[in-house]
Amino acid sequence: MHQTIQPQILYFGTPVVIISTLNPDGTPNIAPISSIWWINQSCMIGMSNRSQTIANLQREKQCTINLASADLVHAVDRLALTTGSFPVPEYKQNIGYVHVADKFQHAGLTAVPSQTVQAPCIQECPVQMEAVLEQAHVFDEKGGGHICAAELRIERVHIEEALLNDRQRIIAERWHPLIMNFCEFFTTGATIHPSRLAEPFTKQYYES
Repeated sequence: MHQTIQPQILYFGTPVVIISTLNPDGTPNIAPISSIWWINQSCMIGMSNRSQTIANLQREKQCTINLASADLVHAVDRLALTTGSFPVPEYKQNIGYVHVADKFQHAGLTAVPSQTVQAPCIQECPVQMEAVLEQAHVFDEKGGGHICAAELRIERVHIEEALLNDRQRIIAERWHPLIMNFCEFFTTGATIHPSRLAEPFTKQYYES
């Protein structure tokens, strides 16, 4: 049986990424998000357009996207309810946000230089991507338009060697992303069934 309901959020689970951007004074800001989807060599992210991350991204036109593995859950959780914005906007104060200037130190993470952008990568994240902003859109305009949907083009990808085989392909069974599912943390388990898509898909992209 199904029931018809009106959920307040549609939050069925996406990977957690930590976005690194540069503040106006050149210091880095990092923020975890879990509204992201991928296609080809680009991704689309969704965030509040009142966030420090979006302000930095629209000004600098670049960022790094760092995918958190399951074992980084404590670092990600330490970033929760922190903001690079000062003063803290009232709407964030009302739900308990506090200003943190050095989020790397606060989370126990390490900044490492990128190769094509100025924003640093996060050393502890097994997947790090350098990206540039292609375009940004107002999302949910009828609901107030407080969300920004930003298209990012991936310029460079860094993968932890333990996740790769000898042909530089990612071994999916070794990759356990941190997943946010209805505001709770989850991760992946074992492969549950062979995929008929896998063979033609990998042939198209790896053997062409």
